[in-house]
Amino acid sequence: MTIEDVMADLGIARSTFYEWRAKNRAPRCRRLPNGKIRVRIADYESWLDSLSEEAA
Repeated sequence: MTIEDVMADLGIARSTFYEWRAKNRAPRCRRLPNGKIRVRIADYESWLDSLSEEAA
């Protein structure tokens, strides 16, 4: 997934995503050889699941 995909799915601003990344609260990201950042769908879904577990 692109950062834009994550932002759209969560309804957040780019600055929020990067703030979460800086605080290690964002889903696990991978930097591609071309420098772009991507989030694997499995990592994103696991991250979402972990949020619902924290809320419980």
